[in-house]
Amino acid sequence: MTNSSNSPYILEMRNVSKTFPGVKALDGINLRVKRGSVHALMGENGAGKSTLMKVLYGIYIPDDGGELILDGKPFKPSRPIDAIRCGLTMVPQEISPAANLTIADNFYLGREITQAKFFLDQKAMDEQASAILKELGVPMDVTAKMSDVSVAKAQLVAIATAVSNDAKVIIMDEPTTALTENEVEQLYRIIETVKERGIEIIFISHKLDEVFRVSDEITVIRDGQYVDTKPTKDVSKEQLISMMVGRDMSEMFQRERFDLSDEIVLEIKHFTRAGKYQDINFAVRKGEIFGIAGLVGAGRSEIVEGLFGYKPADSGEIYIKGEKAIINNPLDAMKYKIGFVTEDRKLTGLFLNLSITDNMIMPKMSPYLENFLVSVVRAKRTANEQKTKLKIKAPNVEVITNKLSGGNQQKVLLARWLLLEPDILILDEPTKGIDVGAKAELYKLMVELSKQGKTIIMITSDMLELLSMSDRVMVMHEGYQVGIIPHTDLTQERILELASG
Repeated sequence: MTNSSNSPYILEMRNVSKTFPGVKALDGINLRVKRGSVHALMGENGAGKSTLMKVLYGIYIPDDGGELILDGKPFKPSRPIDAIRCGLTMVPQEISPAANLTIADNFYLGREITQAKFFLDQKAMDEQASAILKELGVPMDVTAKMSDVSVAKAQLVAIATAVSNDAKVIIMDEPTTALTENEVEQLYRIIETVKERGIEIIFISHKLDEVFRVSDEITVIRDGQYVDTKPTKDVSKEQLISMMVGRDMSEMFQRERFDLSDEIVLEIKHFTRAGKYQDINFAVRKGEIFGIAGLVGAGRSEIVEGLFGYKPADSGEIYIKGEKAIINNPLDAMKYKIGFVTEDRKLTGLFLNLSITDNMIMPKMSPYLENFLVSVVRAKRTANEQKTKLKIKAPNVEVITNKLSGGNQQKVLLARWLLLEPDILILDEPTKGIDVGAKAELYKLMVELSKQGKTIIMITSDMLELLSMSDRVMVMHEGYQVGIIPHTDLTQERILELASG
């Protein structure tokens, strides 16, 4: 692709701001993307990354005073089609193709190739779409309908479509979220091929490893403001995290240690469920953070599902504060003051189409009832208290939950259970899919709950999380308990050794 400007930058954003009613989402952002580069944009959830890209893509109009430059020329998109025509396109996190059309038809949707100005030249569209996909190293049957195409292939089609549309810059927003490991590797190869064709990429991700893998430069924004831009090779993971959250990584992942009570709050004896876990035995003390580790399929989540009554064990006993507990369903568990933040907050945790307030009060509405009706004032007061306490970033508690970032959704789910005042709180992959800043806040909350005497059972695949947060870790292997390690003896090598059998 030839340059129409002598500038070393294909794209510049100068002093770009965006204000919504009561909120300054972007404040004087500067971003410069070099030609021939993959430029990563990093920041916590809520830092302003999506807003910034929506300004670039013409979805939002920036405040007066800022300037956009694309390939050396002023750039003022007021809708996505303006951006596309100027050579900037976006591959969103969730692809929404025209499902009933073919791959080739999706390629040329809105810019169809015609014969004699009136008739579609289907053959030409099929041939050209097929040729571009082949050039990118992902040959496909372009006559297949998009409804029959996997998420990964739909994403590759979107990238190839941008290439065919003479894109100068492609924005990729969390492109690996729904991909398998092999599909991620394929995407990396496509990114390199696209880069070689002279197309620049803005790469947005919260996965640090992949940012270091694919990017040439990294720009960090925090709280809607520009922090810094550095060559990827010149920044460490620890420095990047510090830039994103505004504090050192050492501060983030260190927790205060204190002597635990000798009081046993929960004891599991001979817990067994056929094909899932066998003869599990452990006891957890008041205020303890008890980690459960293991490889995928080891039975970690299934154990706590049994404890909470989602999928009860076939045999075994549960003791709560020394008394035998009968837990056949979640309501039984809640009576024993057990809370459960599930692994998939969207599928089994939150009511995404309801407000923050509704989600928080849903499990126990009796405190908010007046004459058999919910007192909106009382419910909102409680929700606002939790919003402040947990630092939930939202304009108000009437916001629909699916509008929140992953970290803030997780806080809403935590707030729901904290309102029930549990003695035992189960956290299954509590920081999955959330950024490092939200993680730090959740870690701090866990320590505070521990100090209050709350017992926490934490399942996580994050090794750093296990090592830094747990008082003890039980390791699982193929449904069997293979060891319980005290914090003083915890090492990554020891956990992996046991987990691998």
